[in-house]
Amino acid sequence: PRPHLSREWERNSHWFNSWVISYRFNVCGGAALDSRAEQCAAFNTQEFMGRLYDWEPFTEVGADKQCELTCRPTGYRFYVRQAERVRDGTPCFNVSTNDVCVGGQCLTEGCDGVLGSGSVIDKCGVCGGRESSCRKVTGSFQNTSVPLGYHKILDIPPGATFINITERRASPNYLAMRSGTGASVVNGRWAVDPPGEYQAGGTTFTYTRPRAQAEGQEEKGESLAAPGPTTTQLQLYVSTAAQEGIQFNLFKQTQTRALWTPERSRPRGSSRNARIPPRTDLPPDTQPPFVWRRGGLTECSASCGKGFQHREILCINRHTDQEVPERKCDSAAKPVPEEEPCNTHPCPPFWEASAWSECSVSCGLGVQQRQLQCRQSFGNRSTMVHPQRCASLTPPESTQACQLRLCSHWEVGSDWSTCSVDCGLGKRTRSVRCVSDHGSVVNDKECNSRLRPQGTEECNMGPCVTNWYFTNWSNTCSAQCGPGVQKREVVCLTRGGGREGEGGGDCTVEKPAEMKACNAGPCVPTTMWYSSPWTQCNVPCGNGTQRRDIICVQKMGNDFTVVPASECANLDKPPAVQECEMGECQPQWFTTEWSACSRSCGKGLQMREVRCLTPDKQHSHDCDSTTKPEQEQICNTIPCSPQVADENCRDRRHNCVMVVQARLCVYSYYKTACCASCTQSAQRTKRLG
Repeated sequence: PRPHLSREWERNSHWFNSWVISYRFNVCGGAALDSRAEQCAAFNTQEFMGRLYDWEPFTEVGADKQCELTCRPTGYRFYVRQAERVRDGTPCFNVSTNDVCVGGQCLTEGCDGVLGSGSVIDKCGVCGGRESSCRKVTGSFQNTSVPLGYHKILDIPPGATFINITERRASPNYLAMRSGTGASVVNGRWAVDPPGEYQAGGTTFTYTRPRAQAEGQEEKGESLAAPGPTTTQLQLYVSTAAQEGIQFNLFKQTQTRALWTPERSRPRGSSRNARIPPRTDLPPDTQPPFVWRRGGLTECSASCGKGFQHREILCINRHTDQEVPERKCDSAAKPVPEEEPCNTHPCPPFWEASAWSECSVSCGLGVQQRQLQCRQSFGNRSTMVHPQRCASLTPPESTQACQLRLCSHWEVGSDWSTCSVDCGLGKRTRSVRCVSDHGSVVNDKECNSRLRPQGTEECNMGPCVTNWYFTNWSNTCSAQCGPGVQKREVVCLTRGGGREGEGGGDCTVEKPAEMKACNAGPCVPTTMWYSSPWTQCNVPCGNGTQRRDIICVQKMGNDFTVVPASECANLDKPPAVQECEMGECQPQWFTTEWSACSRSCGKGLQMREVRCLTPDKQHSHDCDSTTKPEQEQICNTIPCSPQVADENCRDRRHNCVMVVQARLCVYSYYKTACCASCTQSAQRTKRLG
């Protein structure tokens, strides 16, 4: 469909080739390929290379050609540019869905809805702004002395944009967020939410928790990010102690009135529950129709150990007792929410483990240790209690095996090689490898690089003597008629046969010629019919036909030019169609799709039906039994997860089979991540030994 352009566009369209166009217009509905398909289909009735094709859009071209009309014949592997530009209003491709072609150029829609304007939304959320209506707020939170629990980091005000909160490094902590009323958004109520998108404050927050990195790589921490702008105040927390530090930044509107929060300081002498009393000097019928009232209690901020909740403040129509939007009530007269204690019963005790100590050895197998404490939460803090209170709980492991690296050394694996040249300066090499104490070759990083033996050195084979060498002239001239050239190869070689630098700078005499002129006589143009290869027979069996293209060409020397068919009228034109015979049609085997596997792991079975049918699809017994397809096949041969007596020893990765096959269980990381598979492999090796 064509776009609807304004009259101003129609008057100025002849300026398009000299000016950037940024007029507003509305694009008709329709899929991106429908318009191009319609324009390509218009060429279905026009002959191309002597025949008709069904044309379809071809979009696998460069971005600079996406507004050209490029079409491909259906079922063929070549394409043709049918027009220099598509119709105005045709959607572009390889870009956003709102970009369209106008005058042969792909124009991008700006945030102001104008094609070609280049307007984008700035950090303040303003279309075409220059980030002058907001200011960037950055900061960090790092406090290793706080006890376990939820700890508030900052208030995110309304109007904040490009919010990014990032944990500097991975830690056992979790980022958490609440709304201004205390309702949980992410990781609240002592529960951990999965990574994903969460709606809060009028925007979408993306919560990420990176997966574990490979051994030796630093793990990234959690993050919360949102484009904004926010419409209400939000509160950011961190659960447990922020040992690795948290970095945050956002853009805050400079024209927005600062929000009041309970944490803001009050004038000296004022009460926390103080509020502006309602006016009573007005007649009853002239008092405001909308008043503030207290509603139901919010959700408790803690499930145990004493939390807090408050009653919601609602804006009510005092004549109908119906709740209305808060903007209808006087914000200055809004009562302060009063917090009430809730869930004061003590929380159950739990084991808290400290960080692992350093490995007891610098290489090879060692031991790591950590401290365990029995703790119990009371209110918003936790304290250490007698270990007897945690007697019914299974304590975490306090020791574990560790291996920072293998104990390895350098080993020279071969003698020096011969020199790389027959004369002059060259190089020779030898094999140097890093070997573990068990005799296996390991990565060079496992050995001390400062102690590595030399693997290459220079060698001098004496002075070189050079001279020019050349082949015979080519037997034929480069042109079948008219002037051409004959060639030969010329190289400068040293005494030992090594080739010198390009240009023969080391040969003292002048370089012999590599080409000479030749002439095979005058060129005479001749015309002839050219036949393309025959197509495949149009039937798999029985009698059918084959086709080929016949064109008239003119040959001038080595050049061929397509000329009108009338130029070859005096020549016998080869046939374009011939009959073909593919032999008598025979019965053949037909199969159904494979059924679902009978087992998800540990070797299952799939089945299908096989029938012998004649060319007219009748049952037959004449098919070759030796070519009959299989009716059953084995499936899902991967072993099921191994069973280990220790319930805490299990596979935490999906590729533990590959870990065992690669013999990576000697590393502590894989031994822990694939505990069940590694344990079973060790038991099997022990039995075989």
